[in-house]
Amino acid sequence: MPEYLAPGVYVEETSFRPKSIEGVSTSTTAFVGPTRKGPLSGTPEVMTSFGEFTRMYGGLSNLSFASGTDAAPEMTNYLAHAVRSFFENGGARVYIARTFQPRIDAAGTVTSSGLAQSAQFVTTAGGFTAQFRSREPGSGYNGEIRVSERLSPANVATMAAAPDGSLLRIGGEVIARSATLRGSTGPTFFLTHNDQLTLTATGVDVTIQFQGTSAVVTGSALAEPVTVPDDTTLVVTVDSMEQTINLPAGDQSIAALVDAINRSIRYGRAWIENGDQISLGTDRHGTSAALAVQANDLLGFAGGVSSNGGGNVADLEHVTIAEIQALLDGARPNTLRVTMPPSTGQLTFATVATGTAATLQAQDTPGRTALGLPSAVATGEDGANPSYFLKTNGSWALVGGVNIPAPDTSQPLTTTAHLVSVNLETEDGDGNLMAYENLGFATTHPRYIGAILPQRPSRKADALQNLYWLQTSGTNEPFALFNGLLGGGTENTIPVAGGNDGGTPVSSSMTAGAVSYERGLELLEIIEDISIIAAPGSSGFDPNDTADILYRDVQNRLISHAERMKYRIAVLDTKPGLTVGEVREARGLIDSTYAAVYYPWITIANPLARPGNDLIPKEINIPPSGAMSGIYARTDVQRGVWKAPANEVVRDALRFEVDVNKRQQDVLNPEGINCLRYLSGRGYRVWGARTATSDLEWLYVSVRRYFIYLERSIDVSTQWAVFEPNGPDLWANIRETVSNFLYAEWLTGALLGASREEAFFVRCDRSTMTQQDLDLGRLICEIGVAVVKPAEFVIFRIGQKTADARG
Repeated sequence: MPEYLAPGVYVEETSFRPKSIEGVSTSTTAFVGPTRKGPLSGTPEVMTSFGEFTRMYGGLSNLSFASGTDAAPEMTNYLAHAVRSFFENGGARVYIARTFQPRIDAAGTVTSSGLAQSAQFVTTAGGFTAQFRSREPGSGYNGEIRVSERLSPANVATMAAAPDGSLLRIGGEVIARSATLRGSTGPTFFLTHNDQLTLTATGVDVTIQFQGTSAVVTGSALAEPVTVPDDTTLVVTVDSMEQTINLPAGDQSIAALVDAINRSIRYGRAWIENGDQISLGTDRHGTSAALAVQANDLLGFAGGVSSNGGGNVADLEHVTIAEIQALLDGARPNTLRVTMPPSTGQLTFATVATGTAATLQAQDTPGRTALGLPSAVATGEDGANPSYFLKTNGSWALVGGVNIPAPDTSQPLTTTAHLVSVNLETEDGDGNLMAYENLGFATTHPRYIGAILPQRPSRKADALQNLYWLQTSGTNEPFALFNGLLGGGTENTIPVAGGNDGGTPVSSSMTAGAVSYERGLELLEIIEDISIIAAPGSSGFDPNDTADILYRDVQNRLISHAERMKYRIAVLDTKPGLTVGEVREARGLIDSTYAAVYYPWITIANPLARPGNDLIPKEINIPPSGAMSGIYARTDVQRGVWKAPANEVVRDALRFEVDVNKRQQDVLNPEGINCLRYLSGRGYRVWGARTATSDLEWLYVSVRRYFIYLERSIDVSTQWAVFEPNGPDLWANIRETVSNFLYAEWLTGALLGASREEAFFVRCDRSTMTQQDLDLGRLICEIGVAVVKPAEFVIFRIGQKTADARG
């Protein structure tokens, strides 16, 4: 109560109207699953466009859950495609909880953390080392870091103003340079098996050999003639591309069968082995080559066989500079560097040593020809032998180059001098760029590169944007770091490689560094505005999961999460390629009013497909939960949450994996399996709106979601009532507040009834509360609503009548 103590006029604000209830959003979605990159810990990030998603979590490129497929990933990136489909179908906001399972051996020991890293570009006798590492694991971090020298004129004023840790170069207008050979333009290079490259660096031969063998399988011995029944096929998968080859019927020679295979197979070949066996091999040579033949007793491939290529590079036709550098380091460390400077785009070999004493020559080998290297001897340049000084506690101390006295900062310099720093640009595996300017080399510099790119930034925004960090060990040596970053020149490219997507995702894990589906869902619990939850692809990641353990466990965790959080619905996928009987069996294992099941998967045009490259399929199948979550959001915005998200077009569909007809849906729909169907003249549509429950009170998705909307809206907007005096004034205020909200809902068409009395009721008085309730601090308000339900069966009864009929 206000106090009135002194005489005067008192003006006070008051309210004569009840509180208001604002409807909450029902279209905010959350997806959980693996991506190419992105944060694994902390609060999941909300994405408002697909472009924003690709910058933070990576693009659509395939994932690899085994080391044998890292060079040519085969697993469709279901979550990324689901996010794209979500936005194309009308979604506006989606949170991403990324999962990751480190690769482990049979004993459970981690064999790969999945982190990307560069080679150590600094290794000194004093024990100082430096390399770049990705902040999180993932194949999306395999990229490169481009470094360029930045010079600022040095004079009395700039030297005085320069902060501690600044590097000063005096003299050296002509810089000492490495011996350099430039070859073909990249980004990759074509070689053949056992091609040798010998580079003579200052009198020392550095020899490497490029090795890559194809994947080969050989069948058992055959007896001629081979009798081939009609419609016999051979199914082979070459480098993740499945092909079905029709074989000629009748009595065939082995040679005729080989010819038939060679006429049809793509990116592979067949030949006769030992006169009576058929062998198949890939055109690709290298560790990324893969070949699998499905069981075919007729051709000697009983039980099916598979094979992988070998060698020391992933693909001899596309050798990368990172692979070349790894081979050079293996042959003779700290002798040669291979880069591809942005200014030339050419493959460049350079000696670590500089000056005219450094020489480099490519010997006459097949590798020299393949890489386009000249035969002439390259010689380094001595330059003008600059001197380098580091500012420490306000004074300049010599750290490298020619030994001359420290400059007198009170007198003008008589020799050209520059303050030296670097500009750095990072590019990840999806082509996303980040630039950093004027970076220093000493830990005391205000823009020390290790402080700008630390392992654990103090700001979350920096942790999300800065993908890499500088890992150092030993005592900082600024001059060595300067030389290592630039590789003895004025610009350098440092490859970052070795990042991978881990192992097959798991529902729960005790492995260090793992983020399972269980953990991902836990991270989503702290975000209150999520209304839709899904795990796109969890039903298709493990083809060897014949018992459906991962699929069922993730599905159950999604349902438990939605029921526990109370204001969410789980959008569930079926497994790919299921028959009607199989999908009924899968649906029979769950029963929840907080879940909806959709079938079948959606066939879309593959955004990664390129003309002339048949290794990349033109079409792919993706789980429907991404598109359905977008359709939920679209329907909420365009009509309202009370409108069933059905009879809506699936915007990105070319077709559906299974063509469900009416008779099949007559079986599926009563069991709560929502079908996606092609309807002639109306396109590809969602043709089901039921929850996965046996409770007829909550039969429809729109009813469940509308009650979620009502309950959360009332929950959020009546928090003011807590600890208010529990009496008639409060009860009347709540009655009017809720009644006004429901009246507005009735006017929008969300509630049935010719009058508000028929549409809803609100009771909050002594009839809803006993004295014991009041004594225990309880206020009980009873609300009943006549919610609109979808017209699932539209029935027109038509009959004949006579001309004089009266009714």
